[in-house]
Amino acid sequence: VFYDSLSSSSSSSSSSSPHQQKVHFHKFMLDVHRQMHLAQTVHGIRGSDAVLHHVLTRILQKGRILCFDEFQVTDVADALLLRRLFTGLVDRGAVVVATSNRAPRELYKGGLQRELFVPFVDWLEETLVVVGMWDSEVDYRLVMSGGRGVAGGVSVSGNDSDYDDDDDSNPHGRVHETYFIQRKRNNHQKHHQHDRARQKFDSLFRKLTKDSPIESTVIDVQNRQLFVPHASLECDVAKFSFYDLCGRAKGAADYLAIGERFHTVFVEDVPALTFHETNLARRWITFVDAMYECRVKLVVCAETAPEEMFRVEGEGGREHTDEVFAFERTRSRMEEMRSERYLRKTWVGSITESHG
Repeated sequence: VFYDSLSSSSSSSSSSSPHQQKVHFHKFMLDVHRQMHLAQTVHGIRGSDAVLHHVLTRILQKGRILCFDEFQVTDVADALLLRRLFTGLVDRGAVVVATSNRAPRELYKGGLQRELFVPFVDWLEETLVVVGMWDSEVDYRLVMSGGRGVAGGVSVSGNDSDYDDDDDSNPHGRVHETYFIQRKRNNHQKHHQHDRARQKFDSLFRKLTKDSPIESTVIDVQNRQLFVPHASLECDVAKFSFYDLCGRAKGAADYLAIGERFHTVFVEDVPALTFHETNLARRWITFVDAMYECRVKLVVCAETAPEEMFRVEGEGGREHTDEVFAFERTRSRMEEMRSERYLRKTWVGSITESHG
């Protein structure tokens, strides 16, 4: 809402220069590292101060009001760079507004060499106004979500689209199913639900790919190749298993590359996770964040509902409070991503910046 109000004000201004920019923090930091690399290899700039000056200039050319979504720090390289980066931006007249699920003192908690990150936390608290929302009992993403639970799937309401179910009797409009629960086969009833959920998931994939050829492909990611097992290049739709995405070491750059290439991503065989599988949970969190940033339509076939997907009960769970906290945000985001409001959004993943 804040960013939209700025956009409305700037659109009425006679100036043609940009005033503000909004970006997911993961994506922003990936671009910062890319610009630093280009400054040295393409522009021939030497010295860390000169490289940073070049990067700061490029950032501010896009707008002096920077709105960051999901400010979080998980990478040691980012942690060590942030103080110089942010002080440089503010010293040059930038205004920084950020949302985060962590208070400043909780950022990068338990991270490698965190003692070197603490001065940045001090600077944040001294320079920026911290507004706490954690006392609110309302999860506004859930407020925006639609209904749930028809025929083994989780649904949202909406109007005409390729996500419509065949049932037009719903008083809120046709039903969109984007989350299918394929529980383990324990008895005859669950066997039936298992098959029905999977059939509907596969049927939606065929519908959105319009019977076009399905083939494997690769995406170039920072001089690496990311394998995509099933894709309709004609329709810009891809399908992965959970372990394709999270079973191997992948990061935000990989997931953003997927979101920038495909407007709809299907993920099958999503399991229920425990505290023994925190690496898988972390990757799923990063994956969902990337899909959300690119406004990708995410279709999931999972063993459980989102709120049951990651459980850390018992003694072993006490060491993983950070993951539980982060996954609760992901669950909330997954709820929003199957709402009518989200499904109506235009895919922006294909909008990438020139390397010049």
